[in-house]
Amino acid sequence: MSQVSVQELVIVIAAKNNNPTILTADFLKYSGIIPSDWELARQPVLNTNVSQVVFTNGVSIVAETNRVIFIEALADKSADEIAIPLLARKYVETLPNAEYQAIGLNPRGYASFDASEDAARNYVSQTLLAPGAWQEVGTTPARATVNYVYTLERGQFNLSVNEAALRQSDETTKPIVLFSGNFSYDVANNSKEEQLKNLYQALGNWQADLEVYTDIINNKFLAIKEVVQTHSSVIPDVFAMPASVA
Repeated sequence: MSQVSVQELVIVIAAKNNNPTILTADFLKYSGIIPSDWELARQPVLNTNVSQVVFTNGVSIVAETNRVIFIEALADKSADEIAIPLLARKYVETLPNAEYQAIGLNPRGYASFDASEDAARNYVSQTLLAPGAWQEVGTTPARATVNYVYTLERGQFNLSVNEAALRQSDETTKPIVLFSGNFSYDVANNSKEEQLKNLYQALGNWQADLEVYTDIINNKFLAIKEVVQTHSSVIPDVFAMPASVA
């Protein structure tokens, strides 16, 4: 199996009574949140419940009534090329009086399995879980999602692990294990000054959180010897579908 390939970073800032109609391409450019030369990938969505602006560089921003979401496709980007931590900070600096509640930093990546078509399923169902009769119910092998909750020094880290399939350019699929992480930081019970300070601190620690995510997966999960058995299975084509912002 390979090491984790981080494909996406999502930063979610929870904000009470947020007004989605504020989020427009003009607002983002004129306030200095994004560079003026960024180009739209498609027509923005703008209404009272949700607004979305998507750019050609893989960055999109979504505003809902209770949160603002910054999404970036990472692919082969270096740390210096990742834009949304700074964008999120500039957004908060532009709207410091919003009722901020919490912030989440959510990396998502995968590890590929080339040994067999069933290697990803076997890793989740037989390496991360104990084998038993409960996995033999039905006409096809059971599929599973495993959720972990870790208490780290800076806060809580949630990790969801499940099998999936990566659609390739030649329309074939490769079995993968998807690792969806979430670092969660609550700021609701602080003064306005402390709210902003904690938000900025969490955003400033994004690279350290990403390193924790990759370290846990590479050195704790993927260091486990792969269990390979021959069973047929059907697995969800996750990366062929639009990424969820939930």
